[in-house]
Formats: sequence, C-alpha cells, structure tokens
Amino acid sequence: MRYRPFGVSGSAISNLTLSFGAEALKRGREAGLDLLYSALESGINSYRLENADPVAAEVLGEALSHVDRKLVYVSLTLGAGDGRESERDFSAQGMTAAIDRALHFSGLGWIDVAVLHEPGEAELAQSSLSALKAMRATGRIKLLGIAGGGEVMDAYVSTGAFDALLTPFDINAGWQIRNRIRAARDQDMAVFAYDFHTDRRSRAPEAPVFKKGLFGLGGGKRPVDTSKKDAFGFLYRTQNWTAEAICLSYVLTDPSVSSVIVTATDTDRLATLAAAPERDLPPGLAAQIEMGRVVASAA
Repeated sequence: MRYRPFGVSGSAISNLTLSFGAEALKRGREAGLDLLYSALESGINSYRLENADPVAAEVLGEALSHVDRKLVYVSLTLGAGDGRESERDFSAQGMTAAIDRALHFSGLGWIDVAVLHEPGEAELAQSSLSALKAMRATGRIKLLGIAGGGEVMDAYVSTGAFDALLTPFDINAGWQIRNRIRAARDQDMAVFAYDFHTDRRSRAPEAPVFKKGLFGLGGGKRPVDTSKKDAFGFLYRTQNWTAEAICLSYVLTDPSVSSVIVTATDTDRLATLAAAPERDLPPGLAAQIEMGRVVASAA
C-alpha cells in the first residue's frame, strides 16, 4: 500500500479508504471483522463509516482496537441516509446525536473527519455549523468534510470552513469536478475520490437501421461503427488489467487526490483493489484515456 499526505495535518493516509456499512455486514459480524482485518493487513489505515449505524460502528471499533488509534483515520458520513428519515437530519441535535452514537458504540475516542453528505444550498443552519465547531473544540471530531458532486459544492469549498472534499472522480470527469478539486487543494483540503469506475459496457448498443429496397435488395449500407461508440473500449482489452483497476490507478495519478474510497464485501475483492495502487499504468495508457475523454466529449 502506498501513502500520501493527509491535507495539512502532516499525517500519511493510505491510497485506499475502505467504506464500511450494512453491505459489508450482510454475511455477518465475523465476515465484517475478517474484511477489516484483511484491510489492516493490506496497509489500509483509512476507513469510512457510511452512517452512524451502531452495529457497523461497533464492529469497526473492535477491529481498530488492535492498532494504535493515532495511526488510523475514520470518517463518519452524516446525512447519507439508509432509508430512515432521521439519517438525513442536518440539525445541530441530529448531527450531535449521530456522532455521539458512533463514538459510544465504536469506542474510537474521536472521529477524524465528520463528513456532510450533499447538503443543499440552504440545508445547513448556522446552529448546525456552531454545533460541529463545538464538537471540534471538545475533541469529539478533528476535521470537517463535505461530500457531493453538485454545483453547490463549489460554494461550500469556497467558504474555507471544511478540511476535506469527498467527490466523484473517474476517468471521464468533467472540468467542473477537476476545477473543484484544484480549488479544494488551494484551500489545503484533503481530497477523497469515490465513484471512480463506471462499467461502460452496461449501455445498450445502438440498433443499426437498415433501409431495404425492392425485394430487400439495394438497401442502405450498414452504419459504420464510429470511435465514439467505443471511446473507452480499450479498458476491457488491456492484458493483465481489469477496467476497474485501470480506473483506480488512473485516479491515483492525480497528486491532488489523497485517497480513493472503495467498497468491498469480501476479502478477495479487497485484495484485488488493494493491489492496484502498487501498479503503475502500462506505458501509453494514460494517453489513451485522455484521447477517450476527447472522443467521448464530442459524442
């Protein structure tokens, strides 16, 4: 596992951040612990609690209790939702309760980054921000983060009130996302990337249109396949690489990205993801990706 600076804290954070929540616990508590222990053995020192679910918090806390707390980093997502209306509560009372609940069941002592998930333009009251600042003052949380891909994120980044930006970022990210990442770095914010891979094969192929002449003869020619339809087809034809691994490694070529958030529900998938940061992209592949972006944008 490779490591990068964690914002201006001077600490080192692993290239991968493991997202942990209900999906990781579907096969039971022991399977969840096994996943976390495998992550630690792989050198991952950054973990994201998807919400303040008591069971997930307790399991994560148990796994991390075996290492020095100062050597691991835990973020808690506020407002991500898990089907319960209360999870979308950005009130001072709601966020305080969620943080206290996660701390109580995990025994972690503090949350390194409290992350607000896609708050609306007017969804954060001044009382809520004051409550978060109060929790920082008491040491329950260390840093504040903001997550999302909408235009409102630009306004939140520009405030200078947040220490971390969690943003979608893949090989075809537009200039808005890329400019936001640069702006975050200019604010000395740590940048976490998520949604780094989209399976572009899932799109239904365009059906060819044929115009037939008399008795089915003399019809129009079959439409010529264009490069636009296969702008990123090379992702699935690169030997010894999966498309997901290429996308992950590509995102990590951006020095502004501190860590990439990944999801895994079993140790085999985790091992595959953990191996990606150790590999350099094959020569010429980065140029192919840039060309694919140009072709795709022209579609």
